[in-house]
Amino acid sequence: MLIIGLTGGIGSGKTTVCNYFSALDAPIIDADLVAREVVTPGSLGLAQIINRFGRSILAQNGTLDRSKLRKQIFADESSRKELEAILHPLIRQQMDNELAGLKAPYAILAIPLLLESGRREGIDRVLVIDAEESQQIARASQRDHTNENQIRTIIAAQCNRKDRLKAADDVIYNTGDLEHLSNQVTDMHNLYLRLAAKNS
Repeated sequence: MLIIGLTGGIGSGKTTVCNYFSALDAPIIDADLVAREVVTPGSLGLAQIINRFGRSILAQNGTLDRSKLRKQIFADESSRKELEAILHPLIRQQMDNELAGLKAPYAILAIPLLLESGRREGIDRVLVIDAEESQQIARASQRDHTNENQIRTIIAAQCNRKDRLKAADDVIYNTGDLEHLSNQVTDMHNLYLRLAAKNS
């Protein structure tokens, strides 16, 4: 099975692109969804996070308060690295388990921090979703109701656009309308089917 690592900066449109691929029957394993699963109440992941960051990062119902944690880790790089050291192995293991259960010509691993984490093993091609920084800020602030400074801090902590594009095998440009985006996904889907057929 051909394994595609899909990535892109905050607000680049990764979820929309994944939805289009999903509509074409491409299996998607989303690291963000898996990241939520590994920190549910009672999980090893949440216990380790509480152990390191204290109970103040919990919401009143005992779940992880992600926005509180996000503020804390993006303000302090060493905290961010410690959180990643806890979460990345758990997320990777869960994604590998899900991947092992799939049967398809190709599968997409949607990993926002694919390039930052250095996780390239087992990935055949890197697909980058690209957008202008102004578009990223507008989309992320509308979606997350976050102020511009906070989004800029997140963008600064992520791989820069130039390096991301340099690392890409394939690029989808989310700089136009949704029809343009959908057409690019269809083209990429057809390319991956051809490559997967060649591989087999």
